[in-house]
Amino acid sequence: MPELPEVETVRRGLDTALAGKRLAEATVHEPRLRWPIPAAQKRDLEGALLKNIDRRSKYLLFRFDRGTLLAHLGMTGSFWIYRNSQPARKTHDHVEWMFDDGTLVRYNDPRRFGSLHWLAGENSHPLLDALGPEPLTDAFSGKTLHDAFRNRNAPIKVAIMDNHIVVGVGNIYANESLFRAGIHPNRPAKRVSAARCDRLADTIKTILAEAIAAGGSTLRDFVNSEGEPGAFQLHYFVYGREGDPCKSCSAPIRLMRHSGRATFYCTQCQR
Repeated sequence: MPELPEVETVRRGLDTALAGKRLAEATVHEPRLRWPIPAAQKRDLEGALLKNIDRRSKYLLFRFDRGTLLAHLGMTGSFWIYRNSQPARKTHDHVEWMFDDGTLVRYNDPRRFGSLHWLAGENSHPLLDALGPEPLTDAFSGKTLHDAFRNRNAPIKVAIMDNHIVVGVGNIYANESLFRAGIHPNRPAKRVSAARCDRLADTIKTILAEAIAAGGSTLRDFVNSEGEPGAFQLHYFVYGREGDPCKSCSAPIRLMRHSGRATFYCTQCQR
């Protein structure tokens, strides 16, 4: 599933290519995504001017002059931009948007776990209302974490992946952040000191910023809207490296699981 850096990479590419254009025609070939696309969405979109594209957690918000389209990529969703030639539609191209300058955008999703929702207002939607702070803003800090962890017995790995505490710290980036912060993933969240929370918050910001600069991570099929893969996987310290020597101390990287998710850690650097 694309995580925050991958979604931010997609957002930047789409915003650069589409902001300021008017959506001339919207076509839905397959409405049965995670939630069915209502027929009225075509009417809402056609003729609307796309002002810009924002991101909230792993959601894309297409800001039109008459409302907002909220999009989630699910596990396998992707937006593709075609500017000149328009190749034949692929099997899993479920939605097409034709803009007034001839730019074509297709939403492709083999597993159909993504979703597209029309918001008459700016931000209000049940999928957004309970989300925690964005990690790359001043609203997120070590104090934010320490306050949220005060009464939590859950392992720190589970806690930082809770979108009510902070959004967008998916499995890959939780693993990498805990390693760089020197915190064992099993440590109960309430036993992480204020000083360590400060270090962890700074590390999460750094990791996510580095991942965005690298275009995100491509492990299976993630590509941006231009079809280019991310490169941050080349810089992993622990994720996916079970049995390999730690890049810092040469101790073996170990694997455990939290809530069914793979957790990779160093036996020496994360005590």
